[in-house]
Amino acid sequence: MNQPLAYVHPGAKIAKNVVIEPFTTIHNNVKIEEGTWIGSNVTIMEGARIGKNCNIFPGAIISAIPQDLKYNDEDTTVEIGDNVTIRECVTINRGTSDRMKTVIGDNCLIMAYCHIAHDCIVGNNCIFSNNTTLAGHITIGDYVVLAGMVAVHQFCSIGNHAFVTGGSLVRKDVPPYVKAAREPLSYVGINSVGLRRRGYTTEKIREIQNIYRILYQKHYNNTQASEIIEAEMEATPERDEILQFIKNSHRGIMKGYFKSN
Repeated sequence: MNQPLAYVHPGAKIAKNVVIEPFTTIHNNVKIEEGTWIGSNVTIMEGARIGKNCNIFPGAIISAIPQDLKYNDEDTTVEIGDNVTIRECVTINRGTSDRMKTVIGDNCLIMAYCHIAHDCIVGNNCIFSNNTTLAGHITIGDYVVLAGMVAVHQFCSIGNHAFVTGGSLVRKDVPPYVKAAREPLSYVGINSVGLRRRGYTTEKIREIQNIYRILYQKHYNNTQASEIIEAEMEATPERDEILQFIKNSHRGIMKGYFKSN
């Protein structure tokens, strides 16, 4: 921590074994917990709360004020969990009066040049590939993978264990457990590879597939499909999670994919 070529504001609270490389700037009202490494030329601004054993690579800017004209100098934060890796030139903006904070959960990998805007809530164990961009007020669940150059519209939600392919534009909510691809973004199956890696059984994966067949392949509207799923499918945590996600969706969920003739 005793790095003479870095600037650390006296009001910052830095654990004793944090490593800070040269030419990094850490502002007032920052807290960094033990085991974290801060690379060269990183800027950590007021309101940053960074957990244990994180790695922040050169050029990252954490907790800059929001790029939002409604922001009025509120006392807001960026809260980053434990074991998070933030690669080169990532930008993460702090919250506005809406949620008062931007949150990144534990064990996430945020690859180079990603941008996470104000008031985003990101769950645990997520991977965002290079150049992924999140607009403001987005909610992302656990174990979500966003491939390279994905752009997510403000106020969208993406459910647990979802996978979104590279270059996608996310304009609608993406339900849990699915793969999303094509333009406009559409359901192309469930994320069976990811689910198997996380210990889901073949029977559980088949159950999730059957739920989404009703929702996306039987030509029902969302209300009809939800009623049929609730009536005909056994109540399980996964079934109830999917139904609750549909019910709570403010922007509407993405559509199914159908080939044009």
